[in-house]
Amino acid sequence: MSPTSPSVALPSPKERRRLREALSLTEEQVAETLGVTRATVRSWETGRSSPRGRKREAYAKLLGVHEDPAPPRTEPPPRTEPRTEARTQPRTESARTEPSRTDKPARPAAAGGTRPRPAAKGTARPPKAPAPGPSPAPAPAAAAPKPVRKARPKAAEPRPVRAVAAPVAQAPAEAPAPAPASAPASAAVAEPGPTPEEAFDALYDHAAPGLVHQTYLLTGRRRLSRESVEHAFHLAWDHWPEVATDADPVGWVRAAAYEYALSPWHRFRRRHRHPDSAPTEASRRALLGALLDLPAPYRRTVLLYDGLGLDLPETAAETEASTPAAGNRLLHARTVIGKRIPELAEPEALQERLGALVAEAPTATLPAARKVRTGSEHRSRLLTRAVVGVSAALIGVTAFTAATAPDRYIPVNAPGEVVEGVPVRGGPQKLGPEDKELRDKLRTAPNPGPERLVPAVE
Repeated sequence: MSPTSPSVALPSPKERRRLREALSLTEEQVAETLGVTRATVRSWETGRSSPRGRKREAYAKLLGVHEDPAPPRTEPPPRTEPRTEARTQPRTESARTEPSRTDKPARPAAAGGTRPRPAAKGTARPPKAPAPGPSPAPAPAAAAPKPVRKARPKAAEPRPVRAVAAPVAQAPAEAPAPAPASAPASAAVAEPGPTPEEAFDALYDHAAPGLVHQTYLLTGRRRLSRESVEHAFHLAWDHWPEVATDADPVGWVRAAAYEYALSPWHRFRRRHRHPDSAPTEASRRALLGALLDLPAPYRRTVLLYDGLGLDLPETAAETEASTPAAGNRLLHARTVIGKRIPELAEPEALQERLGALVAEAPTATLPAARKVRTGSEHRSRLLTRAVVGVSAALIGVTAFTAATAPDRYIPVNAPGEVVEGVPVRGGPQKLGPEDKELRDKLRTAPNPGPERLVPAVE
């Protein structure tokens, strides 16, 4: 197996996280060992991505789930040697090989040694031939040459040949053993599994009502809870191959519904800005109010752990947090709820009350599964058509611009134009009487400057 082979099997994302924590390794240590970032390790443990190539094999070895490939077969000489001897020996030697068959079962050491391997390989080869009937015949011939050398001194004993002839003749009867294996394959083909539509409908009918009720406990908004569950199942149908092969399809849809329901963008929508009216029952109203007062991550953690009964690593993986962080959130949520409702200060009482609240029969009316599937397909078609239309428009505009744009620079020579409304350029203004007197004075008696600047001659 090459080091870049992607055939290394890895456990599920939740199992990867559990194995890492069982080895007392942190995400930083795994990232430093494999030469990746912490975000990459977290994406591997949440299922958003998966390692490839050398990273995949190193990650599997670090978790202890990597199995070394089987060593290549190192016995080609024993396989070829019997063929050459079988071809060179005449047919009369076949009678001498029969005593060798009698000696072979008589020696117990041969049963556990390495000599029977060429015979087993010889028997495994005939099914590749076009005629399966006579294929068992070469098997004894391939195994015969080696024992012949030790059996020649006992060739004169005829009785062991008769006694062992029957078992040897029955050995080829075991060759058609693969025949029963084909029966389950034909039975599996004859009984096809459910179609993707049937599997999706079964998942929707099983999980959708309960998810609507759980989402309502998270948000306190019935309309938003139905919208979140429909959105999650739309995504599930769009990614159905991934959901169908997931170890927990309900968990996949639940995570998508919770993420959509707890999105902070809903606060800008008028119909989802305020929660619905509180229940009339005092105990339910108090517990629901205490849940809604918690921050969204704490609310989700306590609902998954105490309400649905998930363990702490699974809760941390679904909330995309580390196990210590999920434990701290759970303790803080229990403390806050215990202060508001003293009778729920004990974890057992909170688990019992919250579990009963989650297990209540949902009363929400949901559309049929077929309508959800068709709605998802219709939305995907509209989105695809919109993307294709916008892309075609951009291509058209770009092509039109490229076809009509000049291929060289054209200088702009603007012709002269008459500009009106500008005053005519004038010369200096006419001097008045005072101006003329001052001019004459300056010309006749120039001022040499202050007296202190005139040098005094003694």
